[in-house]
Amino acid sequence: MQYISITTDEALNAYCAQLAKAQAIAVDTEFVRTRTLYPQLGLIQIYDGQQIALIDPLEINDFSVLKAIFTDANIIKILHSCSEDIETFMCSLNIVPTPIFDTQFAAAIVGMGASLGYAKLVEIMLDVQVDKGESRTDWLARPLSPQQCQYAAYDVLYLFQLYPALRDKTVEQNRQAWVFTEMDNLTRKKQSQIPFDLLYLNIKNSWHVTGKSLYVLQQLTAWRAKEAQQRDLALNFVVREANLLEVAKKLPSSKNALHQISGLTPQEIRVNGQAMLDIIEAAQNVDESTYPQPVERLVDFPRFKKVTAAVREVCVRNAEKLGVPVELIGSKKQINQLIKWCWFSVDDTRAQGLQPDLLDGWRGEFLQAELAGVDGLNIPESANA
Repeated sequence: MQYISITTDEALNAYCAQLAKAQAIAVDTEFVRTRTLYPQLGLIQIYDGQQIALIDPLEINDFSVLKAIFTDANIIKILHSCSEDIETFMCSLNIVPTPIFDTQFAAAIVGMGASLGYAKLVEIMLDVQVDKGESRTDWLARPLSPQQCQYAAYDVLYLFQLYPALRDKTVEQNRQAWVFTEMDNLTRKKQSQIPFDLLYLNIKNSWHVTGKSLYVLQQLTAWRAKEAQQRDLALNFVVREANLLEVAKKLPSSKNALHQISGLTPQEIRVNGQAMLDIIEAAQNVDESTYPQPVERLVDFPRFKKVTAAVREVCVRNAEKLGVPVELIGSKKQINQLIKWCWFSVDDTRAQGLQPDLLDGWRGEFLQAELAGVDGLNIPESANA
């Protein structure tokens, strides 16, 4: 199995001239993300059916031609379980590949099973055992070993080989458009950010605090997100989520008081203690009318269980009719997302300018009319699939 290593702008441009003639290309990335907020791109693998290329992003200066390939609507990009790849391209190249044919999702909608891993799908379709021995390697270290390069090259080789059969199956079942709309929806989610002042809604057990403490939690959560972005540091390496909640509960007024909070580490206090105390002090002068409303919980709504069961019944009925796993058409998380969107005064889906998954894209085509008839759900008439 032969591949080329691309480490210069000239070589990348020459390879992209070849890619421009392709109808579809297999794409994969290798990245490192241990303490950082953003994935650090270590390698890009591409196969067009003629030549596998391992592109070294640490050596390339001009990605413009490659970006043009990735965003060319006439070239299908084949990826597998592409959520992290999309994020990696957004962070590293400031683009999202399009259109995307995701082999994991395609396999699910043609009845092969939900959430199949890459190695399992290759085994089922190609009767090949994938060696995952290099999956946790340091892809930022140089030079890359021959074993690393072989591992990376095989990923796109097999990915390209999966595509024809999966493409044909989706076409036969009139579901190829589902693949592209699902990936478009995923891309919109990745590109949509929850406003800083609403991030506290996603803090576990945020409903435990109200009033001034909830306001402080709101401010602490927004501050942590901004710090993480500025320092490219994973959120919990700034301050752990549970510790933010404890600080909001206790409202300490000194470093000594911070040290009394169980779980808050000396490192967190040394680096971020003063910033947290400043937020608490500023909260003393804030009018109560500024405080967020108490955090809503679905379990506190009397009709929650009944409406959830009714929504799931709609999903089950349509999943059976379509021959897909019910988790694919309407998971517990997606059902809760819809009900929050309908019932909550503030929810992160609406805050991001998105519609619930069950009303969007191919799901909306099958589910929206029935969901509109669910007693107690109260879907707004303005919702369009």
